[in-house]
Amino acid sequence: MRRIALILALFAISGPAAAQSWTEYSYPDDAFRVSFPAEPKIETTTYQAADGHAVPARVYSVAQDTAEFRMTIADLTDTGLAENAVIDQAVATLSKGGEVKVDIPARVSRVFGRQLSIQGTDGSRTSVALFDYKGRLYQIEGKSLPNRNATADAIRFQQSLIFTDNGTNAAPGERGPRGERGERRRDRASDSRGAAAKAPETTTPDSETAPVPDSH
Repeated sequence: MRRIALILALFAISGPAAAQSWTEYSYPDDAFRVSFPAEPKIETTTYQAADGHAVPARVYSVAQDTAEFRMTIADLTDTGLAENAVIDQAVATLSKGGEVKVDIPARVSRVFGRQLSIQGTDGSRTSVALFDYKGRLYQIEGKSLPNRNATADAIRFQQSLIFTDNGTNAAPGERGPRGERGERRRDRASDSRGAAAKAPETTTPDSETAPVPDSH
């Protein structure tokens, strides 16, 4: 009887941990895959572009008690906007009600963008990466909610992004290995596998967006 009680207790302890397991999800239509701690909700919405127009967008998201995880794909095909305008608009929107603590070049395989760490005035901490790629804005945000210690999960989510079409948003020689313009680029091919799989617990994608803890 005591053995049965012990087994039931172990199941009760391990249940929440199992529910928090991370899984990789692949979205071929949007040419990316990413890891979530639960099955994401998918919504069709709009995104306000830098020229003021609302453009079609899709949002993949998971909300938990401690953190929020959101991937936004905005269709900028018909806007004709330059990359700097796209990224700067996204940064301005994301940093409202907060302070940008880190703003550095980002790279996932041969796709270049920017990585941010934002400290909210409400005590939240957000890890963000932004990419203007093939007529789309890819905006990935992991947010540790106020008074919660989920910064590691927020960074893990942001770092899990992989582009699956082996493309690039830079002309040869346009950017350096960490995304700076004017230096020769050192390419690394992206892994193009797209099947849903269990995300590795100790590995990160082929990315040069380094996890940076938020500073106070």
